[in-house]
Amino acid sequence: MNLVVMKFGGTSVEDAKSILRTAGIVATRRDQGASPIVVVSAMAKVTDQLLAAAAAAGRGDRFGALAISARLRNRHHDTARALVAPLPIGVAAPSPGATAAGGTIGNIEGWINTKFDSLDEILRGLAAVGELTPRTSDLVVSFGERLSSRLVAEAFSARGLNAVHVEARKCIVTDAQHGRAIPQDALIEERLREHVLPLLEQGLLPVMGGFVGSTVENVTTTLGRGGSDFTAALVGSGLNASVIEIWTDVDGIMTTDPRICPDALRVRSVSFEEAAELAYFGAKVLHPATILPAVQKNIPVAVLNSRNPSNEGTRITALAPHCRSPFKCIAVKKRLTIIDVVASRMLMSHGYLKSIFDVFDKHKCAVDMVSTSEVSVSLTVDSNEQLPEIAADLSKLADVKYEGRKALVCMVGEDIRGQNGMAAQVFQAIRHINMRMISQGASEINMSFMVEESDADEAVRSLHAAFFTDPDPVIFDVTARLAKAGEPVESVRL
Repeated sequence: MNLVVMKFGGTSVEDAKSILRTAGIVATRRDQGASPIVVVSAMAKVTDQLLAAAAAAGRGDRFGALAISARLRNRHHDTARALVAPLPIGVAAPSPGATAAGGTIGNIEGWINTKFDSLDEILRGLAAVGELTPRTSDLVVSFGERLSSRLVAEAFSARGLNAVHVEARKCIVTDAQHGRAIPQDALIEERLREHVLPLLEQGLLPVMGGFVGSTVENVTTTLGRGGSDFTAALVGSGLNASVIEIWTDVDGIMTTDPRICPDALRVRSVSFEEAAELAYFGAKVLHPATILPAVQKNIPVAVLNSRNPSNEGTRITALAPHCRSPFKCIAVKKRLTIIDVVASRMLMSHGYLKSIFDVFDKHKCAVDMVSTSEVSVSLTVDSNEQLPEIAADLSKLADVKYEGRKALVCMVGEDIRGQNGMAAQVFQAIRHINMRMISQGASEINMSFMVEESDADEAVRSLHAAFFTDPDPVIFDVTARLAKAGEPVESVRL
């Protein structure tokens, strides 16, 4: 069975037109002999609005929270009504009685009302208590994917795709770390084989929401923002899929953010290692954790554009061809803060660095970059709301100061390994920009440095002009690498 996990982001299911376009993409995969499993995000902007409703209710603003819910209710109803409008010429009508999870698509409006009635009840309770806990926040925000996945399943089924809605919370088992729950891989694989595999074997099309999960006690959890990508990777890994497709609204991974550099180019192929670096250091196409389950099972990941499905997108594999440029991409991460910890009396003292990092561990604050000098340690973080508490704890060890509004520029590419003079070329390209911190030795495939946030876009444009003129892979490069690794050249599709 050629299993293909197809994850569609919020912009791919944001309205009836987008959902119909998505249905066409899935139908094409089926016509090509694939057995798709579809994972969908909430409709575009719905997650933000649900978070806003939860926050309003937590402040005791019952009216504001219910107003947001009412707007979302109307939006989902409008989408459902548009999906039951007369079918366009050339689109096949569904078979008589075609159903998805709960009945014909014409009956979904009653189901939508039931779900929003439940949401409103939760919001009223929150407003009465005046307190929003992480557990309740997860429950509120989960409604986005629960609604969109059922709506998409109904729309697919009504168009003859034999879709069946699968409740993601039955399959994605996590711990109880609300807001960023950790998946339990063995249980997820067991649940997928119980709830999803039999549907595929019957020729049905499973549709499930991303981002949400539940504990073994059936308490709703979420995987963190962007977690629908993570869900797709977990499903692909659990069922040993042939490929995981991430459908978004851009033509794959670009050499840099097109909003910063309009002449950014599509990169045809990157390695798992390169993609993981890009995701962590600010690239928005993929959730950072998406790569991990795929790496473990060596499952290729394709990043594709639902608004331009004929585009080849970007393919992420264990081995990827080099570019003519030494780098593949530039990522930029803004709104960072540099923390300087200075304590000459503690120089070379045993346990000093451990004491510093224990402070960040206490506050569950991730550190992006570290640089040490003779008398100080400099670190960069993006958790600005906790800085006063972090600085207070660090001040017990040393003198502390911090500066905000910094940006990290990260240049990624496996081809920089062992190349002489690479740093000199980078620094020459941005000689007019002041750099604060530099890192290269921590990873053989990236070169990173900090600049003022106001200089970040100019730095990216200057570097792009210097290095990113031709990202397309060179065919003989990858064949040589595969031959060296003992793998057949025919196994690669460029």
